[in-house]
Amino acid sequence: MSASWFEAALDHVRTGRTLDQAFEQLLDAFFLAPTDDMKFAVLAEGPPLTGDPRLDALAGAVAEYLANQQGLPRVPSWASDPARILDRPWHMCATDDFGMRSYLSIVSPAEFRSHNVFTEERPLRWGRSGRLH
Repeated sequence: MSASWFEAALDHVRTGRTLDQAFEQLLDAFFLAPTDDMKFAVLAEGPPLTGDPRLDALAGAVAEYLANQQGLPRVPSWASDPARILDRPWHMCATDDFGMRSYLSIVSPAEFRSHNVFTEERPLRWGRSGRLH
């Protein structure tokens, strides 16, 4: 089931939704899971590779970020697959602006930077609860 949440989220990213909008269903399942084991189960099955290296890296970064932010004892092994790490930086901004790329390079969470993905300081917010992560 979690792989399909990731797949749906990546489809939403393709259409231009923000990360918190794109990953809304996965975030709901993750944050509403009552135990760490159940939270890990949401992340455990990674999505198949899409053929788009950026989306593949993004999926790995999201899984690693959520696991670390919630203090889970481990990160799903699929998240660190070399196919989930970009060769070149991807700055997730609408314009090719040096200042914005520099800013994102500084504020991106380590879990995203390790995948060579650069995004805002708090890329995933759990919208339905009002909680920010």
